[in-house]
Amino acid sequence: MQDLDEQGRREPPIDGDENSTILGFLDYQRATLEWKCNGLDTQGLGATIHPSTMTLGGLLKHMAWVEHHWFSGMLLARPSSAPWNEVDWAADSAWEWHSSSTDTPDELRELWNESVDRSRAAVCEALASGGIGQQARKPGHAGQAPSRRWIVGHTIEEYARHNAHADLLREAVDGVTGE
Repeated sequence: MQDLDEQGRREPPIDGDENSTILGFLDYQRATLEWKCNGLDTQGLGATIHPSTMTLGGLLKHMAWVEHHWFSGMLLARPSSAPWNEVDWAADSAWEWHSSSTDTPDELRELWNESVDRSRAAVCEALASGGIGQQARKPGHAGQAPSRRWIVGHTIEEYARHNAHADLLREAVDGVTGE
């Protein structure tokens, strides 16, 4: 069994195969965002560091969208579901960021957790029909479908970048620090 760190995050395997290693790093990044948002109320999830308008609640909702877009939308080519299919993205490309202010902490956590659960199931479904190097089902903007590996790697990058934001935001809220 893999070791858990002080925050309860499962360390990625140091001797795993490609799938377990890359998915282990993705789950570690997910657990980091969860840790940074844990225990905060509406005020904590809505706090900003001037002049930025970014919030931890916005990060949760944005990462729920990222999970949905890449794993349900691109990997499996499934149509968007609520709440994503109700958004006029052309009119408001940052909807998930600012609309989070009207969601409760429980709603934000539930939306994110459900997106993560669906993403994990989508990856299992995709890998059951071939390896991580195969292409996703939906082509991107340039007309070429990314590999499954690229989608997972990109999602790790997205979490890692935003987890740095989460570090700063959480420290500003209540002084909690840590990697």
